[in-house]
Amino acid sequence: MSYTPQVPLSGIAGWRLLQRTQASQQAAFDQSAQIKADTAYFEKNIGSVETAADLMADRRLLKVALGAFGLDEWIDRKAFIRKVLEEGMTDPKALASRLSEPNFKKLSAAFGFGDAKGAQTAAEGFAAEITGAYRTRAFEAAVGDTDENMRLALNFKREIAGLAGAEGENGGSWYSIIGSKTLGQVVQQAFGLPTKSFGTLDVDRQRDILMKKCDAMFGSSDLSVFQDPANVSKLIDRFLARSQLETGPTSTAGASPALSLLQSGGSSGSQGILNLLMSLR
Repeated sequence: MSYTPQVPLSGIAGWRLLQRTQASQQAAFDQSAQIKADTAYFEKNIGSVETAADLMADRRLLKVALGAFGLDEWIDRKAFIRKVLEEGMTDPKALASRLSEPNFKKLSAAFGFGDAKGAQTAAEGFAAEITGAYRTRAFEAAVGDTDENMRLALNFKREIAGLAGAEGENGGSWYSIIGSKTLGQVVQQAFGLPTKSFGTLDVDRQRDILMKKCDAMFGSSDLSVFQDPANVSKLIDRFLARSQLETGPTSTAGASPALSLLQSGGSSGSQGILNLLMSLR
C-alpha cells in the first residue's frame, strides 16, 4: 500500500488546503508499505552501527539517515558523507563545519561519530528521532513530486522554527539561510530578489540585503520575527504568490487566483494580490 499526498490546488489557496489536511495526509503517508519497511529496518538495526564505515556499508540505513536531513541526493557520495561523519563538529576545520549547507552539520552532530561523545546510534530515543524526521522529509518530498513550491513552503515552515530565536551576533543565522538551497530560495523569492543572480553576490552582501528586506517587511532584521506564526505565514504567502506569478499555475491547479487577479487587474494587480493575501488569512 502506498499513499500519494493530495495537492489539488497550487499557490496560496493550495497551501491553505494542504495546511488543513497535512496531519491526516502525513498519517496516511506514514502507513505506506515502503515507509514502514524503511523505518522499521532502521530502528531495528541502527543500534549496532558503531562507525561511519558501518553506516556506509548498509545502504538501507544510509537512505534513512540521509533522508532525515534532506540529503538524499548524496547517497552515492559515500566517501564524502563518511568524511563529514568521521570528522565530527568539534574541530572548526572539520569538513561539516566548513560546508555552507547546514544539514551536513546537523547530520554529523546527530550521529556523533567524530565527536568526543562518540556514536549516538544506540542512545535512547535516537532511532525514533531519526525515523520521525525521515517520515516528515519523505512526505515533503512526495508533496514536491506534485508541487515543488509546496515542498519548499513546508520545509521553510519547519526549518525556520529552529533558526528563529537563535540569531547570534551580527545576524549570524542569516548565513544558515544563505547556505541552505531550500530556505534561501523561499526568502529570496518572497523578498522579490533575483534568485539566479543573488547567489553570485558576496555572502556578507547577501546577508545585509536579506536583513534589510526583513526589516522592511517585519520591522526587524532579527530572525526572531519568525517566532510569530503570522510572520511565517506572511512570508510563505509572498513566496507562493510571487512564484506563481513567475511560473504560472501548476497542472494540478487550473487557473491561479493570484495570477488571475494580476492578469485581469492591469495596474491594480498589486492591490489585487494584497487583497487575496488578506482574504485567505
